[in-house]
Amino acid sequence: MSRRVAIIETPRLILGTWIKADRDLFREINADPKVMEFFPFRRSYEEADAFLDKLNGMITEDGRGFFAVVLKETQEPVGFCGLSHPNLPGIFSDDTIEIGWRLATRFWGNGYVTEAASALLDQTFARRNVDCVVSFAVEKNHRSTNVMKRLGMRRRQEMDFSHPRIPDTYPHLKRHVVYTISKDEWQARRPA
Repeated sequence: MSRRVAIIETPRLILGTWIKADRDLFREINADPKVMEFFPFRRSYEEADAFLDKLNGMITEDGRGFFAVVLKETQEPVGFCGLSHPNLPGIFSDDTIEIGWRLATRFWGNGYVTEAASALLDQTFARRNVDCVVSFAVEKNHRSTNVMKRLGMRRRQEMDFSHPRIPDTYPHLKRHVVYTISKDEWQARRPA
């Protein structure tokens, strides 16, 4: 975790591995009540550190995972964006690829997530044998669903589900909406 490896670059961002200096930002994101509004938990510093190490391991192993999103100009980390398998048997097949993201609140509203996610979708559909990518969020999480719409993802109401890992004590967080985009749909949106 000493030196960042850039995986993808966009006009304003670097998506890459996590470094030790990113820990404070990652801890902030995982403890912030606004960022974690649609999750039934916050992570302690120790839990956030362990999760960060796990994310870096996924990136190293597979080249896929939740990458650090860093501002090119300042080298400041702002959050993460990446791809994973949702691990929700009975809801998604084992080969389903999900795209997801989180940013520190002070960086909201700048289009960073849309820029990072667009670059990830470009790379995924161009270089991997992936036909479709999904994203899902709590029904009332309009910030996330708006990003899904900006990416050209379509709402798939027939795929909406009650999240099995959300405790029943959080009924307002159970219902999740699903958006998808196919390789063909993504390529049709890209400039020629």
